[in-house]
Amino acid sequence: MSSLDSPFIVLAVALVAQWIASHIGAYLRKAGRPLRADERDDFETVRTAALTLLALIIGFSFSMAVTRYDQRKNYEEAEANAIGTEYVRADLLPAEDAANVRGLLRRYVDQRVAFYLARRQQQISQIDADTEKLQAGLWSAVFHPANTQPTAVMALAVSGMNDVLNSQGYTQAAWWNRIPVAAWALMGLIAIACNLLQGYGERGKSVLPLLILPVILAIAFFLIADIDSPRGGVIRVLPQNLLALSQSIRVR
Repeated sequence: MSSLDSPFIVLAVALVAQWIASHIGAYLRKAGRPLRADERDDFETVRTAALTLLALIIGFSFSMAVTRYDQRKNYEEAEANAIGTEYVRADLLPAEDAANVRGLLRRYVDQRVAFYLARRQQQISQIDADTEKLQAGLWSAVFHPANTQPTAVMALAVSGMNDVLNSQGYTQAAWWNRIPVAAWALMGLIAIACNLLQGYGERGKSVLPLLILPVILAIAFFLIADIDSPRGGVIRVLPQNLLALSQSIRVR
């Protein structure tokens, strides 16, 4: 996992980097000559434009993160629906094959729940391997009876299993769909530049104004990284629909 998967690291790095940038700007102001009145007007225009640009980029990044978060939630619901539908359609198969499919689907639901709750990379790799084996077993469990009796009824069971397998692929793609690193780099560079300008333009002697902007922006970066990270941080997609499905199919 990269540092972007750890929102608290993003918070710490952003806060320190911007705090240093603001103090560098203050040092450059003290080391040089004061700005004249006409220069001050031009400087304020540049600083305001830079802060406005940064606000727009943060807004777009936050919107991207929320969209991806909603997408992960929607695919979790779709995956639970697909598995639940196929569990019911197993009745269309011969009794022995139906029992086999239901058993495999119960284990498959457990693996999908574990996928959402896992954090360590070693655990995730094992879950992916087990999921792949279960998918092969599930497809084989519906393919052989459908191949033996190629009827429209059997086709429903095959179609439902195809939806189950596809839904997992859509979920995985949604978890890989993150804010690009280039967007993070651009946002960070503009934030540092804004803090340099803020430090250079600050006319008071108090260090508090030099800390306000870094803190605000660092919190914004933390929130974006938290929402954008599927496994790190506080805000995560919980497999509520899959957990409900797991409980319901065990009582049938």
